[in-house]
Amino acid sequence: MSLKSRDVALMAADAALAKKALDVIILELGELTVIADYFVICSGESTTQVKTIAEFIEHELNRKGITPIGREGLKFSHWVLLDYGDVIIHIFEKETRAYYGLEKLWMDANTIEFHEDTPGVGGKDKRAVHS
Repeated sequence: MSLKSRDVALMAADAALAKKALDVIILELGELTVIADYFVICSGESTTQVKTIAEFIEHELNRKGITPIGREGLKFSHWVLLDYGDVIIHIFEKETRAYYGLEKLWMDANTIEFHEDTPGVGGKDKRAVHS
């Protein structure tokens, strides 16, 4: 069974939240660029947490038979990028995310924000809010 890019992005966001990632959002880029259909962006409080989030996302997607085309940044873990083709996942240390402002560069993209406060939408015990 082949998963759609949106499903991969949602699974990655759920995995990030399972490791207590902060400010998880998905940017829908399909109409704006050929780079990817979705960016998943989240933050960790430390380089250790960033690395843990990245490794867990990769583990969870791998369990579904989805492997990355590439990965960058695991050595220092200030900004880890996992490339799944149509879905690119960015895991930032909080300060690094603020510095680069990736969301501002893609401000024309539709966003899906994830929160852990309401069960049933966007995944187990998560809430997806479409902007």
